[in-house]
Amino acid sequence: MPHLELSTFVILGIVIIVAFHAGKNIRHLKLPSLIGYMVLGVILGPSLCNILSEGLQLRLSFITEIALSFVAVSIGLELKFSSLKKLGMGIIWIILMESFGAFLVVFGGLYLLTGDLPLSLIFGAIAPASAPAGTVAVIQEYRARGGLTKALYAVVGFDDGLGIIIFGFAASFARMILDREGGSDHVSLMSLLISPIKEIFFSILVGVVAGWLFSLMTRRLKNPTDVLMLLFGYVFLATGLCDMLHLSVILTNMVLGMLVVNTQQHALVQKIHDRLPLIMPLLFLLFFTLAGANLHLSNLPALGLLGAVYILTRTTGLMGGSYIGGILGGVEKKIRNYTGMGILSQAGVAIGLALIVKHEFTEVGVTIQTAAGEMTRGAHLGAVVITTVTATCIFFEIIGPILTKIALTKAGEIPTDAGDNN
Repeated sequence: MPHLELSTFVILGIVIIVAFHAGKNIRHLKLPSLIGYMVLGVILGPSLCNILSEGLQLRLSFITEIALSFVAVSIGLELKFSSLKKLGMGIIWIILMESFGAFLVVFGGLYLLTGDLPLSLIFGAIAPASAPAGTVAVIQEYRARGGLTKALYAVVGFDDGLGIIIFGFAASFARMILDREGGSDHVSLMSLLISPIKEIFFSILVGVVAGWLFSLMTRRLKNPTDVLMLLFGYVFLATGLCDMLHLSVILTNMVLGMLVVNTQQHALVQKIHDRLPLIMPLLFLLFFTLAGANLHLSNLPALGLLGAVYILTRTTGLMGGSYIGGILGGVEKKIRNYTGMGILSQAGVAIGLALIVKHEFTEVGVTIQTAAGEMTRGAHLGAVVITTVTATCIFFEIIGPILTKIALTKAGEIPTDAGDNN
């Protein structure tokens, strides 16, 4: 009898059915559904059963991009300037202090541990990057509403943009240090900063153009389903352009959503709000199951002291920075106390930045002897960063959504009937 290979659609069907029940059952433990999805992903992934193999994950990677794109649009649609104005300068202070707080505390902690300036700069630069999907999934699953919810939407939306800027500067300085160690003086700071500046500028530009075209084409549509179909088209278009031009999918689609909610009549925005929640649960299910499959348990032993210090300092920097920003900005007590708990998730963006380091630092620095053989300082730094960040993301992706739910509960922003939809 010939070997029967399961088709991708059969595997996807099984994943959706089993993940649905895993999400429902995990709710009995008072945990967000996405934890159930991720646990199932780990079981089905290369770490255990290998049903969601590396090759299959690569073929399904477009699902992750689609989900992230709509998470970003959802964030943008919540960032109405009139609402943000009510939060005042407080939200800006929180975003600045949690991002720079994470950078400085992680940088300081790892420099004290290793004495390696370039390595500490890179880890500090990756620390502010958050995983907005985890925070948004919890908010939407529990139908949270209130000041803290609005603050979380704003923070996870804007801190990735600020994180890219911080990473651009820090990575540039780290590379200059490594270059000089290797006897090269030809790299200018400005030439290294052009790439992140261009990425942010063109991400915003593509988001504005896509949002404007979408608004123009849908202004006269009366059926919410028609609006949703066109939204899919423009989000796919914007995401495709991001892939082609190496832009930020999150920033571009967040700007698209922001432009729509701040320039169009309430009726159009309401049509989107009426239909978008119908597709988000399925996207979250697929996204977090695939994210779980991508978490290799074999990386956990690589955590070591470096990973433990990174986890501790990043948590301290984000939570402490948010609290200090809340004090400086004069925000209400629940926003000041609980914003930091809601922004700890870290995954795709951080791993993406780590991959950039691994790719672009390969030929940088002097040649050194390591356990893996001879390699440049830059190549060794890249290997350490990608291994440690991937391992720590397992921790942050699990603990982050749990703490988000706790924060929203303590702030009184989860309706009492939100857990009754099992």
